[in-house]
Amino acid sequence: MLVKKSLISIVDDDRLVREAIAGLLRAYGFLPEAFASAASFLGSETRHRTDCLIADVQMPGMSGIELFCQLVASGETVPTILVTAYADERERRRALRAGVQSYLPKPFDESQLLACVQAALEK
Repeated sequence: MLVKKSLISIVDDDRLVREAIAGLLRAYGFLPEAFASAASFLGSETRHRTDCLIADVQMPGMSGIELFCQLVASGETVPTILVTAYADERERRRALRAGVQSYLPKPFDESQLLACVQAALEK
């Protein structure tokens, strides 16, 4: 029996963060795909196959919440986890009201992220 591995897309302008999250997810059996910007993710075929999206809130060009809202506006419902080094309670509430699955302040520990990913995939 073939078991489908979940494709997790990571969008973060910080290469070290992208690589760290991808490595963690790979170690737990997920298929991570990393992108340096929202535009590169939106222009990829991966966009349509993504089971869960992890995106940085603050990125040049398009923020994580803007990326999420664009996906929703185009009819794509991808469970989304936003991560940020600049936690803001008002931004967190706005993101959750918009339908974002989780909002994690950096630094987060790997068990927090894994729990968020698992919850997102169960939806």
